[in-house]
Amino acid sequence: MSSQQKATSLEGFLASLPNVVDYLYQNPPKVALNIFSVLMPAECVRPEFTNWRDEQRSWRETVALHDQSYHMNSLFVRGPDALRVFERLGVNTFKTFAPGRAKQFLGCSPEGYVIGDGILYYLDEDELLLVGNPATTNWVQFNCEQGDYDVTVELDPLWAINPAGKRVHYRYQVEGPHALEVLQEVHGGPLPELKFFRSGWLEIAGCKVRAMRHSMGGVPGLEVSGPWEDRDKVKSAIVEAGKQYGLRQIGSLAYFTTVIETGWWAVPVSAIYTSPGLQDYREWLPAKSAEARMSLGGSFYSSNIEDYYVTPWDIGHGHLIKFDHDFIGREALERMADEQHRRKVTLVWNPEDVLSVFQSLLQDGPMAKHIDLPLAATARLHYDKILDKDGKNVVGLSHYPGYSVNERAMMSLGSVDEAHCEPGTEVIMVWGEEGGGKKSEPWIEPHVQVKIRATVAPVPISSAAQEYRTVLKDKV
Repeated sequence: MSSQQKATSLEGFLASLPNVVDYLYQNPPKVALNIFSVLMPAECVRPEFTNWRDEQRSWRETVALHDQSYHMNSLFVRGPDALRVFERLGVNTFKTFAPGRAKQFLGCSPEGYVIGDGILYYLDEDELLLVGNPATTNWVQFNCEQGDYDVTVELDPLWAINPAGKRVHYRYQVEGPHALEVLQEVHGGPLPELKFFRSGWLEIAGCKVRAMRHSMGGVPGLEVSGPWEDRDKVKSAIVEAGKQYGLRQIGSLAYFTTVIETGWWAVPVSAIYTSPGLQDYREWLPAKSAEARMSLGGSFYSSNIEDYYVTPWDIGHGHLIKFDHDFIGREALERMADEQHRRKVTLVWNPEDVLSVFQSLLQDGPMAKHIDLPLAATARLHYDKILDKDGKNVVGLSHYPGYSVNERAMMSLGSVDEAHCEPGTEVIMVWGEEGGGKKSEPWIEPHVQVKIRATVAPVPISSAAQEYRTVLKDKV
């Protein structure tokens, strides 16, 4: 590696750090009140349109309109080898993948740990689109550019780092009990019959719109997308038609709580920092890449970044793995397949213990770390420690803490040992950083760690999402 590469690459930057974990703890999350508003700036999507409680209720009771146009990267891969790229990188099967379909793409390191996931759209012959966080699109773009593939790539970066000041496509999710009625009205006729992750075409406000069977809140609905220039006309038509059905536009505060109800483990620590086989990738990544800008927080602390890596099974993606093709990480995953794995669960926090955290704000003495509502994550990558009910042994990790008015509960997603994954199992979550916030000064206030009891529940916890997925199994 040249001296210039050392200065400008992620590999060189990591070499200059005493410890990458401590660095990520010191990476400020940028916005203390709502760390996710960086991804959905207020000038694009308000934090709240009515209020986040009312907006959460809409995807269960009326109609929700999520604006997904801003917070994810879009990577277009075009050419004769476009599908071959994803076959080489994805653990998924591609045997029946064809234009008009989509799937949840998952990429792993040579050691079998998750690099990232995203939604992969088969737009047309020799044209695929990957939508997801930068850790995923960076990995695919690197392989397209450095591998022996007859493809071209076009990156449409998320809004916060997009120099064009526009996107290629808008993307809206319309969902809820009355979502299909609203869409049928704006389409001016019956909707096409679409299986899960299948696309068809609508016409809204005179614009051609791609519609895909998908859901953020685990309820009936469609994702609609089209050229950026049509975004205002299409959104205005949906909002106007939705008024009689109680449609709510969803702000950034409520939007990012959907994953707690539906059980998607959003943005795990990408397993790229230490793998010997990924050194050339780290040399390709710039020193200011998303992988260097991520913030890390929570009560789980290890000086070894590899302790934050997860396997597909750990976060509920084991069913995506299909050993019917050659892909990066296959040998490692084959070795792991018959081992015991952690399981993804929902953790429902004990109400009395949650209230005691708030009570500490109103009395003398040490304070617990504040719980922000509805999103309590103190970093983009938030990992809390899960102990057994006796508080003695670490049995898993807690991720993405937040409140759902639909469940009337403070919850998080958990990845726990198999012995503790059955619904009803009692565990203890440690809330607050080791050292009482000193790792993340000054944006985390001084505090004491507290133990919050939690009960393991199904994932997804939403009965609406469970019923919806049961129906979809017959239509995939």
